[in-house]
Amino acid sequence: MNTPDPPAPPPGTVLELRGIHKQFSGVPALADVQLRLRAGEIHALMGQNGAGKSTLIKVLTGVYPVDAGEMRLQGRAIRPASPLSAQRLGISTVYQEVNLCPNLSVAENIFAGRYPRRRFTRRIDWAAANRGARELLARLDVHIDVSRLLSSYPVAVQQMVAIARALGVQAKVLILDEPTSSLDEDEVDKLFEVLRRLRAEGLAILFVTHFLNQVYAVSDRITVLRNGGWVGEWTAAELGPQALISAMVGREFDMAARAGAQRPAVGADTPVLLQASGLGQRGQLQPLDLQLRAGEVMGLAGLLGSGRTEVARLLFGLARPDSGELRVDGQPVQFKAPADAVRRGLAMCPEERKTDGIVAELSVRENIALALQASLGLRRNLSRAEQTRLAEAFVKALGIKTASVETPIGLLSGGNQQKAVLARWLATQPRLLLLDEPTRGIDVAAKQEILQEILRLAGEGMSVLFISSEMDEVVRLSHRVTVLRDRRKAGELPAGCTEDEVYELIAKT
Repeated sequence: MNTPDPPAPPPGTVLELRGIHKQFSGVPALADVQLRLRAGEIHALMGQNGAGKSTLIKVLTGVYPVDAGEMRLQGRAIRPASPLSAQRLGISTVYQEVNLCPNLSVAENIFAGRYPRRRFTRRIDWAAANRGARELLARLDVHIDVSRLLSSYPVAVQQMVAIARALGVQAKVLILDEPTSSLDEDEVDKLFEVLRRLRAEGLAILFVTHFLNQVYAVSDRITVLRNGGWVGEWTAAELGPQALISAMVGREFDMAARAGAQRPAVGADTPVLLQASGLGQRGQLQPLDLQLRAGEVMGLAGLLGSGRTEVARLLFGLARPDSGELRVDGQPVQFKAPADAVRRGLAMCPEERKTDGIVAELSVRENIALALQASLGLRRNLSRAEQTRLAEAFVKALGIKTASVETPIGLLSGGNQQKAVLARWLATQPRLLLLDEPTRGIDVAAKQEILQEILRLAGEGMSVLFISSEMDEVVRLSHRVTVLRDRRKAGELPAGCTEDEVYELIAKT
């Protein structure tokens, strides 16, 4: 595939970045990166985890100072010194994790730090704030009570509030960093309607996502980064999905071959490792039955809020059931804490890796060794040398991209953080691995590597409970799919079932 030369700034260019360089401790993170955003366009920024997307956004929004290069907004040179200075220039960002205050009202969140005030008393004009919040949300076709606490609304509405806040600073450029990662399909469609409306108003929108179908559903233009460098810019019509993935990974990428990976065979005579009978928790999960055999991948499917995470939490001792029975190897067990589950050979990679998975300030080595050290107790301390050998082995085995095992894990990309969390639990040599959204927020190549690793582990006899919002992954990997609806089990489907069959079971009344 030929890489195009950087085009000259076309008419209507709102933001232009040329020759952007950024390095940390002598290690290049961005090298000669280009970006051009046009008025009335949605521009997708694509690349694998670690490609430099987040660093570029942080340079653009003043979180990091740029080392070299030029940034121009509407033809004027800019150099944002902080996120606040970027906002004042008209560059607003909405991040993957909604960065708002749930204990404040919707209006307070929208106007925090810039409340309208009465002329003489300088007191906050709450009537004006509520009115302004309603007007900003109406621009997004959202009509809610802005005096209610933000926490009283679902994540999809909170995402709209974050966008309304971003628009409230007279934004010229709107940056959306993984805005759909916590939304279901209908909520994504509504968000895209809003983005199309903002595009029609002439806003320049930078859209960062890992979902290929979403790129082509809403984007006009695509820029690809790889290993901190600029690969190229294309219109969405010029660059098909296969070519896009090849541009991201730097080689031809056969999706059909990857999709055809074979799940290992599991017979009816294979021993049952874990069995839940009538397991439930009042207000969280209706009693359900579940059975996992050695070497089996059990998919757990359902819409957001259907109870998938609640099942994993009950199985791992993070929550206490008030009904039913849990058996491991045929023996009744009661997990009062995750440590009890770990002793029985269970491990869990949580959905929210940043808050529940990694310890950002600790090194890759320390994060990988964490669970194994905890399982060994205070009497058996892993030496620094043992931790290093363990971490280096998993870094190599899982292809974790890091300058060193001593690098703070918070500096790694999302996909590499996810691999490190997986490595932490694999180090305990578990018999059953609970994976809650293991591919959420990571790029196509890293995603496929993790899916391949899951199949490899199952082939070696490990049982896997696989939870994912991406239904194609669930039906492709699983020996059986347990479908949840409204926090109860709706049914079970065999290997080879289709996405449509899963959705039919979800919709069935």
